Amino acid sequence: MNGTGARGTGAMNGTGAASGAGAMRIRTVVADDEPLLRAGVRTIVESAGDIEVVAEAADGRAAVEAVLAYRPDVVLLDITMPVLDGLAVLAELRRRTLDARVVLLTAFGTEPNVVGALRHEASGFVLKHCAPDELIRAVRAAHAGEAYLSPAVTRTVLGLVKPSDQERRATAVARTNRLGPRERDVLRLIGEGLSNAEIAARLRMSEMTIKTYVSRILTKTGCANRVQAALTAHHAGL
Repeated sequence: MNGTGARGTGAMNGTGAASGAGAMRIRTVVADDEPLLRAGVRTIVESAGDIEVVAEAADGRAAVEAVLAYRPDVVLLDITMPVLDGLAVLAELRRRTLDARVVLLTAFGTEPNVVGALRHEASGFVLKHCAPDELIRAVRAAHAGEAYLSPAVTRTVLGLVKPSDQERRATAVARTNRLGPRERDVLRLIGEGLSNAEIAARLRMSEMTIKTYVSRILTKTGCANRVQAALTAHHAGL
C-alpha cells in the first residue's frame, strides 16, 4: 500500500485483534489529504478507547485500496479528497458492495455535498469543526448501523425542503399522530437539528433515555434515520 498514499498504523497485534483489555474495537480507516488533520482525527477517535485506526489514506484511490486491504468497520472520509473525491469513493465502495460504513467529513455544509451524501447512503456526515465528542458519536452510531448527521447538516437539509406539499404534510401528520406527547417533544427537537445530548439537556432527561425515544420514534413513524424523522417533523409543522 505504500505507493498509494495509504498505510496501516501498526496499531493491531499479530492476530488482527485490538490490543488492550481484549474488548472488540471499532476498526476505522481515516482518509484525508491533510496529514495534520488525519493525525488530529486519529487522536480524537482513539481517545474514546473503543475505536482503533487501522489505516490512513491521503487520497481517494488510496482510501478505496485501504478499505479493500483492511476491511474496516467504519471509514472517516474527507469529501474533498484528491484523485477521487469523497462521494466518488463512496460510490466505488457501494459498487464493490463493501459493507464498511462511511462517515463523510467536510469543512462545508453545502447543499451538493449534503444531497450527494444522502444519495450515496452515507452512514454519517459531520463537519470538520465539530466537537471531538460528536466525531466519536458519529463513528459509534455508524458502527451500530445508525445514520448520524451533524445538527448543522440536518438544518441544511431542512433548509432545502419546503413543507407546502399537502400530500406530504398529510402523510407526516398521520405518522406523528402515532406518537405519544413526550415522543412528539423529542421529534420536534430532532426537527430543530438538535443532537441527542442537546435534547436530553433541553428536556432534562438522560441521553440514554433520549436514544430510546429516538428508536421508538423511528419505528413508529417508519423513518430510516433521524434526518427522515426531522423532515417528518418539518412537514408535520411541529
